[in-house]
Amino acid sequence: MLSVLSFARKGLARLAPALTALGLAGCVAPTSGTGPSIEPGAPVQVALLVPSGSGQGSDDFLARSLENGARLAIADLGTTKIDLRVYPTGGQPSAAAAAATQAVNEGAKIILGPVFAEEANAAGIAVKGSGVSVLSFSNNPAIAGGNVFVLGPTFANTADRLARYAVTHGRPRVMVVYDRTAAGEIGRSAIETAVRGSGGTVVGQTGYEFSQNGLVSAVPGIAAAARGTADALFLTADTAGALPLLTQLLRDNGLDPASSQFIGLTRWDIPPQTVSLPGVQGGWFALPDPALYQQYVSRYSAAYGAAPPPVSGLAYDGIAAIGALIRQGGSNPLSPQRLTQGSGFVGVGGIFRLLPNGSNQRGLAVAQIQNSQVVVIDPAPRAFGGAGL
Repeated sequence: MLSVLSFARKGLARLAPALTALGLAGCVAPTSGTGPSIEPGAPVQVALLVPSGSGQGSDDFLARSLENGARLAIADLGTTKIDLRVYPTGGQPSAAAAAATQAVNEGAKIILGPVFAEEANAAGIAVKGSGVSVLSFSNNPAIAGGNVFVLGPTFANTADRLARYAVTHGRPRVMVVYDRTAAGEIGRSAIETAVRGSGGTVVGQTGYEFSQNGLVSAVPGIAAAARGTADALFLTADTAGALPLLTQLLRDNGLDPASSQFIGLTRWDIPPQTVSLPGVQGGWFALPDPALYQQYVSRYSAAYGAAPPPVSGLAYDGIAAIGALIRQGGSNPLSPQRLTQGSGFVGVGGIFRLLPNGSNQRGLAVAQIQNSQVVVIDPAPRAFGGAGL
């Protein structure tokens, strides 16, 4: 059994922070603007806001990866011309606002990025009256709406996919198990909404203090409550936090995979060695279309000499959507109405579409960990309105 509970949560904490009392750029209502005018046949100026300049090597690596993903997508557009201009933000909201303003003043028709939620919110506010949309890499729906869209995979989307699969495959009674953190609370709410919306029943929800002692103390009670009442335990824990220890302790306390299905709100295959842990065997989680994503990994690796971090795919997706809309023609292809077209777009991991409330929906596959291997048990849909959506 693992004896250490890791707290390496910087990425999640910055990508999906607590729902704070910010002056939000979006709230819920979509903007009614027509979007910036674009000259047919001319290169379209796109601003890419990246977190370089913070003094942290991780932010510089992230910035390079995002730019690489965007330029790989541009190379795939053929005759559709994108004039990509990169603006560093240092990971700071004030710098993101200044960069967004500068980009619009210099002719940007749409903004791709920034990464962190506070930055994206600030950028959206800064250019709200310009008609320019912000396609941020955040996954925090609290900042979405108005002129701000989030490209990152949301808890709501993932929870909905998994809840519908669970309910239709004999697991309608769900217990929610969550860590008492900002992200855990958001995840708990998303799961409960998804289960009820899918026709299932939330038979209980139990939180635990996000510490090793808190987890060890809570698990016996969680197992006792789940035994005989829950067909499935839906966990918010991630691999960098409580997941390894939580799943092992639940197994040690007698929860049998045959009667108590574990379902994960987060990716259980990152890092890859996670799939070899005894506690996660048999667990379900959602992920982008693996075959399509592997094509992106191969092409990125060939072009840049290293495998891409998953977030780089969001930059590719943003450019792919922008390019698709430009190819469709018209003088204002980047208007909110066009950005939220129901048919959506195809990105590195399959289909996705932007929603009028600024969030997004992605076609996801359901996978199970079997004998330390990731096996797709329900493939990702290839069109909206099909199976799995």
